[in-house]
Amino acid sequence: MSSTTLPDDPPGGRRALAVWGIGVSVYFVAVIFRTSLGVAGLDAADRFQVNASALSTFSILQLLVYAGMQIPVGLLVDRLGTKKVLALGAVLFTAGQLGFAFSPSYGTALASRALLGCGDALTFISVLRLGSRWFPARRGPLVAQFAGLVGMAGNLVSTLVLARLLHGVGWTAAFAGSAAAGAVVFVLVLLFLKDHPEGHEPEPLPHQGAAYVRRQIAASWREPGTRLGLWVHFTTQFPAMVFLLLWGLPFLVEAQGLSRAEAGELLTLVVLSNMVVGLVYGQIIARHHGARLPLALGTVGATAALWAATLAHPGPHAPIWLLIVLCTVLGACGPASMIGFDFARPANPPERQGTASGITNMGGFVASMTTLFAIGVLLDATGDDYSLAFSVVFVLQAVGVWQILRLRRRAARRERERLVASRVKTLHVPA
Repeated sequence: MSSTTLPDDPPGGRRALAVWGIGVSVYFVAVIFRTSLGVAGLDAADRFQVNASALSTFSILQLLVYAGMQIPVGLLVDRLGTKKVLALGAVLFTAGQLGFAFSPSYGTALASRALLGCGDALTFISVLRLGSRWFPARRGPLVAQFAGLVGMAGNLVSTLVLARLLHGVGWTAAFAGSAAAGAVVFVLVLLFLKDHPEGHEPEPLPHQGAAYVRRQIAASWREPGTRLGLWVHFTTQFPAMVFLLLWGLPFLVEAQGLSRAEAGELLTLVVLSNMVVGLVYGQIIARHHGARLPLALGTVGATAALWAATLAHPGPHAPIWLLIVLCTVLGACGPASMIGFDFARPANPPERQGTASGITNMGGFVASMTTLFAIGVLLDATGDDYSLAFSVVFVLQAVGVWQILRLRRRAARRERERLVASRVKTLHVPA
């Protein structure tokens, strides 16, 4: 038996891949809907006659709902299982996308994005739990990176397909037509998804009351690995999230003088880079567990260096080669954020995986929400000075790196203790 295989590990295999594929398809559609505003930001500003701060409120509210739902979602997944939570998520984000398509005013559009964010929040933690129930623990880092890869494929669809639909058939038809994908994945979940393979049913949980909820959250938070995972996710994810979700297109068009087509190509480059780097990071971490922190911190350093070079470049516009390099490096942010789950996962037992993942997943979305808001306010206050507005990225990166360095030793010591305990348990299992 492999030293990294636990006695109750699920077998994996083709059936596991098929079931997990259904779950991850829900996340794929959720990401399409989540990032659809990134290609429609300028259109939304014209449609609802709003300024930069009000425009950023769309994404801020969506992320506020998403981040606020992560711990409740983790508890729901641990309690109800993946199928019920994913089905509910598909209903909510589809309703939100439809509402956004037909919204006659800024207020109703805001409400629709909040509903979409609520449904989106139910998907990723569910997919992570589904992977942990169907695949062996040693496959965890690779499965998580593949989930992120599928999510970025959804981002690619919104960048390439939805952007063309938007300018081809118009706002209502583009958003309403895309909502059909939500109905499709909802049916797939109801018909084919299973929470776990036969013979690997989870232990029944005690009665769920307020005391149980507090215990789950407190026990997860006490683990240094959970907190380290949150800060890794916080520090790595938000630069690319902010760029793709809302401010990348305006920055490239209004501050850098590119056409919408050229800006769209650079946004696509971020997504393609993310997909390639995700495969590389997943393979590296699966083979070399100690590479997690160097990869995360290296990504933060490279991102900060490229943003500094771009924002400080003399002249009205940065050269195109520098923007290409910036977008390529931004593509590493998503895979680096997945490393946060590789710290939280081994720090918690199976019955707390959803809760711990929810805590971790809050990090990047809280950072993204904060940055989206700060950039919008600074743009309005400075007369669209993008160099000053985007400098807020460095502040949040500094806070996150400090927390990572503060927690890294405690998390490593605790992880070694748990690994020794699991090996002892494995040795005492009859052959």
